[in-house]
Amino acid sequence: MEAQGIGTAQLRIGDQIEAWHRGRLFHKGRVTDVVPALELFWILDARTGARKLLDPEALEIRHVEPAPAVPPTQAKPLARA
Repeated sequence: MEAQGIGTAQLRIGDQIEAWHRGRLFHKGRVTDVVPALELFWILDARTGARKLLDPEALEIRHVEPAPAVPPTQAKPLARA
């Protein structure tokens, strides 16, 4: 039996989610818009950068922790000859 995912009423703009179907990860990203009346929401897909419309009735939606911010690399001055 597959675990129950969350619905659009539990989603907020900025949430990080994963969308699963039959045990496979299909989408992962940040929620950009939610329409609870239609049970639909959009994400910014982390893999492609594209905006995706998702249907939580067709997918198992899971909240995930946002990836930790990577500090900017320390720029090294160029060596002069």
